[in-house]
Amino acid sequence: MRFPKISRRKFIFATLLATPFAVTADAKWLEPTWLKVRHLRLDGSKLGCRFIHFSDLHHKGNREYLKSVVAEINSLSPDFICFTGDIVEDGKFLAEALEILSGVKPPMFGVPGNHDYWSAVPFGPVIKCFAANGGAWLLNERREIAGGKINLIGITHNHSDSLLQPSKPEAKNILLMHYPNWVKKLGDRKFDLMLAGHSHGGQVRIPFYGPVIVPFGCDEYDLGLFQTKAGPLYVNPGIGYLHDFNFRFNCRPEVTVFEI
Repeated sequence: MRFPKISRRKFIFATLLATPFAVTADAKWLEPTWLKVRHLRLDGSKLGCRFIHFSDLHHKGNREYLKSVVAEINSLSPDFICFTGDIVEDGKFLAEALEILSGVKPPMFGVPGNHDYWSAVPFGPVIKCFAANGGAWLLNERREIAGGKINLIGITHNHSDSLLQPSKPEAKNILLMHYPNWVKKLGDRKFDLMLAGHSHGGQVRIPFYGPVIVPFGCDEYDLGLFQTKAGPLYVNPGIGYLHDFNFRFNCRPEVTVFEI
């Protein structure tokens, strides 16, 4: 069977015509639930500890997707899990989100995000869910974990300065917060790692340019690992999406695996 010849000009024209449709299909139907697992190893002394960071569920009723995220987390066998806020936007989805999150097997530690406050969800059930497997919902609190080798601190907007002081000089100090630009408010304090979310990575990132737009509270810390005065900061692109903007392009949802 012989196919008709297509001129180079017609081929280029057809490619250009098809590209917007391919990009739209990717952004709408592929990337929003195409979960990425990123692995990072921290410099310095090795504790032989593995943990996961994820953020910004914004659960809106997609049960199968959230269940797949939980299954992926469990399959990676972390020692503990860090969550940096925004379980839901609407309180009517909280019970379902917590039901699915209760399937997480390792201890899970988390802090609230702005949407957790704006939706006015009760924190009682959240605290119970996170505590079920030995974790905690950290409302300006700290926990010593990994046999005291890690000092885990979770802050909200009204934290005290004393909370940020290291509990043990020899411990690794990890700070959980929702807004990435809070790193600028830490003064001369130093942390071995800071984890944040909120940005969603912009959800739509133009190659060689970056995010089209990011929410307030991010500044230049839109996605990935940054070296700051206070130490390394990792900004997770989140699991869900903001409001009804169910698009992701060049910015897949992510769970991040840290080796320390």
